[in-house]
Amino acid sequence: MNISTLHDIECAVSQLSPEELAAFRVWFAEFDAAVWDQQLEADVAAGRLDALAEKALQDLRAGHCTEL
Repeated sequence: MNISTLHDIECAVSQLSPEELAAFRVWFAEFDAAVWDQQLEADVAAGRLDALAEKALQDLRAGHCTEL
């Protein structure tokens, strides 16, 4: 099977049995989480979250946070 476009993927997914669709959902959730984790790690390594972390620490030190 050669799937090369989003439309091809949509068509293939729409033809899955209920059991295959359930398995696909599990696989995709795990795949999507892994991609998100990789992006977050890259953002942290590049320092793109440093300003947000510093702001959060400033708020914590200033007493602007509520304990959960």
